Amino acid sequence: MKIARPLLAVIESFEKLPGIGPKTAQRLGYYMLHVPQSQLSGFAEALESLKKNTVLCSVCKNVSEGDPCSICEDLGRDGSTIMVVEHPLDVVAFERSGKFSGVYHVLHGSINPLENIGPDELYIEDLFERVREANGSPISEIIIATNPTMEGEATAMYITKEVKDKGLEVRVTRLGRGVPTGAYLEFADETTLNEAFEGRREI
Repeated sequence: MKIARPLLAVIESFEKLPGIGPKTAQRLGYYMLHVPQSQLSGFAEALESLKKNTVLCSVCKNVSEGDPCSICEDLGRDGSTIMVVEHPLDVVAFERSGKFSGVYHVLHGSINPLENIGPDELYIEDLFERVREANGSPISEIIIATNPTMEGEATAMYITKEVKDKGLEVRVTRLGRGVPTGAYLEFADETTLNEAFEGRREI
């Protein structure tokens, strides 16, 4: 059976999304046919404005509506402690836990030679610049909260080594117990994240 071209275009678009296979894409495409036009139009407008109305914070590289983001602008946060995470969703996870009062730095990935992702493809050098240029509220601690995967560990080791090689006077710690090896922070519950934060260790 030949699928109508407009429907096929939607299915093929869904297939390009991570974690969505051909069958799921087809189900989503046919589901969209039964959604009221007003809802479809709202969905299309939301997608259209997604990149137009968001920016990367020039300080922490998190996704935001304004620059700097609301976290970096918040004078009530502890600007001397930076938690380094891989993705914006990790910031959401820690903010949900409500236990961290410092600021963040989002790398937008991790070092992965197999996918040709090196330090230069991430916002690692921007982190070092933040530490070097900090005035008024110098950076006293970098908490490395990359995922406990091979790529996350490699990224943590690289950052730690570079901090020492560059002579940056800042304490570097790593999330401790609570997060199992191979897990992703965005899927961790609040208790697990709190244990990992409280159990962070020097590296």
